[in-house]
Amino acid sequence: MPKGTTKRRPQTLARLLDAALEVFAESGFGAARIEDVCRRAGYTRGAFYSNFSSKEELFFALFDAHAARELERITRLADETDDRDLSVTRIASLLAHVEPDERTWFLVTTEFTLYAIRNPEAAARLADHDARLREQAAALLGGLLARAGLRPRGDLAELVRVVVALREGALGQSYVEPDAPAPGALAEQFLPYLVEAVTEPL
Repeated sequence: MPKGTTKRRPQTLARLLDAALEVFAESGFGAARIEDVCRRAGYTRGAFYSNFSSKEELFFALFDAHAARELERITRLADETDDRDLSVTRIASLLAHVEPDERTWFLVTTEFTLYAIRNPEAAARLADHDARLREQAAALLGGLLARAGLRPRGDLAELVRVVVALREGALGQSYVEPDAPAPGALAEQFLPYLVEAVTEPL
């Protein structure tokens, strides 16, 4: 591959991912076309297919990038928190926090989840990515609980499932109901009760 092309590849990937996020959010995964993504990014279909084999692969690249950012955010904020301040409430606030642009990702991932429910192969791939994310999130949560002097009563990965369900369900309500609590507020209010119920002192 020519050196110039190699050096430009990260920029090409970034622009395609940004464009895909916008197009998927606006049109929905099913209705979005590769041509729309390419046009938004300013590239040809050739540029797309030199980086991705399909629209699904593009979504999973977005999924992995979003997951990495979320895990990095929680890790960074946890590292900035003194162990003496790492209470159940603080852990809940780290897990419940919602970035201002999270609505866009919520639209994209909700649309894709519906698509995957109707398509077994896509569902299997999504389940695989979800499982890898849960494994990383469980390790991170286990470390946070240990620093707070707590240990889980059950499987950490299953606890992560419940945390995600609470967080995403609350987000959906916040985005639909203009007078509902702000995004993240409902999860931050009730996650401490969940964490307390499923943990015990070391």
